[in-house]
Amino acid sequence: MVLNYIFIAFFVIAGVVALGALCLSGDFSVFERIMSATFEQSKNGFEISLYLTGVLSLWLGFLRIAERSGLIDTFARLVSPVLSVLFPSVPKGHPAMGNIFMNISANVLGLDNAATPLGLKTMNALQELNPRKDEPSDAMMMFIALNASGLTIIPTSIIAFRMQAGASNPADVFIPILLATTVSTLTAMLLVGLRQRINLLAPPLLLVYALVALLFGGIYYASTAVSLEVFSRVSAGISAMMLVGMMLLFLLSGLRRGVNVYDAFIEGAKEGFTTAVGIIPYLIAMLVGIGVFRASGAMDLLSSGLTAVVSWLGLDTSWVEALPTMLMKPLSGSGARGLMVDAMQTHGADSFVGRLACTVQGACDTTFYVIALYLGSIGIKRSSYVLGYSLLADLAGCIAAVLATYLFFA
Repeated sequence: MVLNYIFIAFFVIAGVVALGALCLSGDFSVFERIMSATFEQSKNGFEISLYLTGVLSLWLGFLRIAERSGLIDTFARLVSPVLSVLFPSVPKGHPAMGNIFMNISANVLGLDNAATPLGLKTMNALQELNPRKDEPSDAMMMFIALNASGLTIIPTSIIAFRMQAGASNPADVFIPILLATTVSTLTAMLLVGLRQRINLLAPPLLLVYALVALLFGGIYYASTAVSLEVFSRVSAGISAMMLVGMMLLFLLSGLRRGVNVYDAFIEGAKEGFTTAVGIIPYLIAMLVGIGVFRASGAMDLLSSGLTAVVSWLGLDTSWVEALPTMLMKPLSGSGARGLMVDAMQTHGADSFVGRLACTVQGACDTTFYVIALYLGSIGIKRSSYVLGYSLLADLAGCIAAVLATYLFFA
């Protein structure tokens, strides 16, 4: 429903602004620009989806190898102490715990569409344990908050969009996204954990905090020890190295377990192709709406107004062009994705704004959509406190995205 209103608003606002331009300056060409934008963005949406098809097929293929080799189960055992602390009402060994891990794994690998079916399956399993069927349980709210925070280690689709946009190194936003999404997820976990009186100082969580502190501390030390140029080049190289390392880990794990790696990859890649094809209509719809909005001059009016306000506050205005992506992200994944692509098309994939829009896109998930979908799937209408806490986590993630982008690319 929200996406419906957003889509309509793009066209209505564009029409009003175009009529204003016609009345004030007699400029009929604005309508020609709007029509050209609809055809151009339709073409762009299809071409972008072709690139996305390849990358999704690639990573879903590797994920299927990891599943067949038992690597996912190994990871599940490693993180089970942490999940047991965060979900104390879920009995050990209950199928819901395995579903929670698989859903989080799909999110971590940037496979949003693969995560959704697992998330729905998890909500049904948690509903079986829920004593009050018309209200979300504590376990449900923690699960939803973690999903809405959008923890992502491999931003698969974002890398694909950057590659299509002509980025010199499509994976150079890997570490900034990792920092931003970690902040978002920790914020969600801490807020919900405090509300539920979970022991946030349990040894497994202390280990998580220590690892996060080491990550942030190491990156901060590296940023001060070398020049910005060297830091950016090395961090981009490390990002690529980590992604290649994950591919090798999946392959060697499959080889060690006697898995037919090639067949497993092909099976997963077919799923990636189907997933990417399903995205095409949504991507085209949002890109056309945003293209019309921009061609009418409405985007320029919005940006100049926001820039004036931020400048009046005495702040740097470099990040303002990415603000629409930040505002859209909790409402619509398709809308935010379209704005991210538009930012790269307009300013360049390697521009500060292009990289910031990508980092924001990976910092958190579509909060309203996640909550509505997951609670609606089990017939619960009240979101309780999880919506407010998830939006606070989104805000923390966006702030972290801005700071990380300044750190790496300013």
